[in-house]
Amino acid sequence: MKAIVVSQYGGPEVLQLQDVEVGKPEKDQVRVRLEATGVNFVEIYQRRGTYSKKLPYIPGSEAAGVVEAIGEEVSLFKVGDRVAYVHQSGAYAESSLVAEDSLIPLPPDFSFEQGAAFPLQGMTAHYLLHEFRKPKPGDVVLIHAAAGGMGLLLVQWARHLGARVIGTVSTEAKAQAAREAGATDIILYTKQNFAEETQRLTSGHGADLIIDGVGKTTFAGNLDAAARRGNIVIYGAASGPADPILPNALMARSLTVSGGSLYNYILTRNEMLTRAEAVIKGIQEGWLKLKIDKVIPLAQAAEAHRLLENRQVIGKVVLKIR
Repeated sequence: MKAIVVSQYGGPEVLQLQDVEVGKPEKDQVRVRLEATGVNFVEIYQRRGTYSKKLPYIPGSEAAGVVEAIGEEVSLFKVGDRVAYVHQSGAYAESSLVAEDSLIPLPPDFSFEQGAAFPLQGMTAHYLLHEFRKPKPGDVVLIHAAAGGMGLLLVQWARHLGARVIGTVSTEAKAQAAREAGATDIILYTKQNFAEETQRLTSGHGADLIIDGVGKTTFAGNLDAAARRGNIVIYGAASGPADPILPNALMARSLTVSGGSLYNYILTRNEMLTRAEAVIKGIQEGWLKLKIDKVIPLAQAAEAHRLLENRQVIGKVVLKIR
């Protein structure tokens, strides 16, 4: 089969299309013929070597396709089933071996592009808005990078829960996308101090919940943007890891800072399916919409990384495998 292989760390150019072997599934595995693969920022960190992986490797951990072979002990799926998955390696490829317990049944009304776009970001949005401080009507939620694939889902879900949403973005085009997703207020962080603007927009109240996937360039400002007894959740580091702070700095306004990773919130199959089904239901009901900005052929994975790395994307990037 064809797959993208990384043999050395570096820029997008290290993503090389090669012929590789795909084996038979183990007893508890399924081999999925992939149709579409989600591209995520963590794969850029891995490609650079910031998050090291043993070389060589096939990138990607989120995809959708059709079951083409099953292991002898597989009971939940059969050949021909449409499925999606996340947190299983080797998704930049034509086929992938996946643990049966990690597969999500893909509804017949979902395209494979939707199937590849929703698992990681959709389930992440679910845990970020339900596990730390579930917004209630009237709460102020500040969402950084509100026009990215992750940000747009967070904006829609927080609004669905009744929150007032403030989104930070870098351009007017991204501001428009965040507004269309339901953001009440927009802050152009390239022109405005987001902490000061958050306090001004809320008449000094601040944000009850701040969701931050940016890290280094935003985290310190979160401490000034938060409301008394506010919650700050950091789940990524698009600008690099946040600088350390003194724990006692949280005392002045009794702030809570939490760290999130989807892996820790889908520890069982039931937990994963609960989150996946909530995302699927929101999409089917129409209040949660996936924004797939670019669909790019597998062979052009390097271009997908360049677009994401240079923040030239509003929404999700998906690789089309076939």
